[in-house]
Amino acid sequence: MTAQPLSKVLAEVFGYAAFRQGQEQVIEAVQQNRDALVLMPTGGGKSLCYQLPAIMGAGVTLVISPLISLMQDQVESLQAMGVAAGALHNGLDQEEQQSLLLRAASGDLRLLYVSPERAMQGYFIRQLQQWQVTLVAIDEAHCISQWGHDFRPEYGQLGQLREALPQLPFMALTATADAATEADIVQRLHLQQPVIYKSSFDRPNIRYIVEDKFKPQKQLRDYIAKQKGASGIVYCGSRKRVDELAERLRQDGIRAAGYHAGMAHDERNYVLRGFVRDDIDVVVATVAFGMGINKPNVRFVVHFDVPRSIEAYYQETGRAGRDGLPAEAVLLYDPGDAGWIRSMINDHPDEQRRQVELHKFTAMQALGEAQTCRRLVLLNYFNEFREKACGNCDICLDPPQQYDGTVDAQKVLSCIYRVGQRFGANHVIDVLRGSQSQRLTALGHEQLSTFGLGADKSQAHWLGVIRQLIHRGLVIQNIQHYGTLQLTAAARPVLRGEIALSLAEPRMNLAVSKPKVTDRGDYDKLLFRRLRALRKRIADAEEKPPFVVFNDSTLVEMAVHYPTDEASMLTISGVGQTKLERYGAVFIDAITAYLDAENEPLLHS
Repeated sequence: MTAQPLSKVLAEVFGYAAFRQGQEQVIEAVQQNRDALVLMPTGGGKSLCYQLPAIMGAGVTLVISPLISLMQDQVESLQAMGVAAGALHNGLDQEEQQSLLLRAASGDLRLLYVSPERAMQGYFIRQLQQWQVTLVAIDEAHCISQWGHDFRPEYGQLGQLREALPQLPFMALTATADAATEADIVQRLHLQQPVIYKSSFDRPNIRYIVEDKFKPQKQLRDYIAKQKGASGIVYCGSRKRVDELAERLRQDGIRAAGYHAGMAHDERNYVLRGFVRDDIDVVVATVAFGMGINKPNVRFVVHFDVPRSIEAYYQETGRAGRDGLPAEAVLLYDPGDAGWIRSMINDHPDEQRRQVELHKFTAMQALGEAQTCRRLVLLNYFNEFREKACGNCDICLDPPQQYDGTVDAQKVLSCIYRVGQRFGANHVIDVLRGSQSQRLTALGHEQLSTFGLGADKSQAHWLGVIRQLIHRGLVIQNIQHYGTLQLTAAARPVLRGEIALSLAEPRMNLAVSKPKVTDRGDYDKLLFRRLRALRKRIADAEEKPPFVVFNDSTLVEMAVHYPTDEASMLTISGVGQTKLERYGAVFIDAITAYLDAENEPLLHS
């Protein structure tokens, strides 16, 4: 198949003028009956790599996807573009399931989405062997690997499906895979000399920010208040914390909801659908709120607790800004949290698994504690080496201010020693700042020589100093003994004044954050808001997520170019022939009416 018809289908069905990097290469490999492994970031256009050849082929493409919600969103988007697609799952009644199977058998269906569990059922495999299947696409393929962070047994068995369908090309797709995971996917799926396409892992529209975790609930609530109704996700390490934070945000008047595996299925589904349909602005969640989020206009992702690997962090932050518009990824980082995670990993009985997880978490810690461009650290982990700083992370936008911290370090180290190396950071800070607390007095610590030595500086300042001393290896935080601070041998030369120590001013207030829903200034914001409202009314009437009608980047483009006829509307990215027929007229009318109202004062002047 030549590039011309591929481009024609791309424009007419998907409404795109050009392929993104790598898409055409992968599609042509599939059309040559070759296996493929596709590594593209979230929002990078992975799904098009199997959707477009499916549309052009004669048979059915089987897509293996982990969650019903993800299948449904993709099917709704395809159907809105006039593509014959369906998802086979237990949420359908027997008659609906039978109808889909008959359509797939007759060649009337172009794409059929199923779970890995269904794909591995014997009766289903026997049906596949009788159908005209042209391709098997496996989404979220990192789940196949034993090193993938969302390992699921049925994914690991998909190699057996390959044995049952040896003549078919298989395509594995994922947003995150290090070298070990990549090799594992190829081996477990029995991919034969696959075309391996690795796109850049860089998501330049995402601003990466790390803030010292000081008063985390206040920090989070202040940050979300600045977002003015933008869509966002807050990830937490425990179900209890999810429930607490979601309730706090609701009390603040935020349209927020919690999501975790301890909730009933119907309740989780209600939250997911409400979020996707823009009825809920902020979801506070555990990692259970994961791969099923097909929502392009998430403007921010906050990690309230540090993730266990860079893969998890990348996958979760990648849910922001899938429409290509500016977004933020904020991590609240506390070395104490890191210590707890290390202790949990060390409790794992499997030695090999423990070593891999410790390696992955060490890399995540390095990202949180970096004093150089965050994006370079992130890309380096995925073996994408660059020298030029990104200019769009907290380190680049607001470089750490260094100062001679020798005296501050000596005060902290001396205080840790004076309290017997038996207390945590908060108690050490209380002594330094001269607290009159009852506990401190009962211990007689107001008599120590370090009492009140740091009264001229804030608690946040001293916490920042302590954390840097931990990072530098001068102090350890003993997690097995309630987080008590203890000196290492490296503290001695600093205490004796033999070496000077340069420290960074602590970061506590997200000063670099510019929380705008869209950061570009070249579009008509009033028109954009009106088009969003129109889109929401249409989506609600059709019981669809708003992005199925048009995503935010398409509306932004309309608010730049003001299309007022069918020809100009077709030049807007994301407007194909079917969507033009379904929605074009009403959006053209809205834009025309807006322009007429804008020009009316001129006619009367």
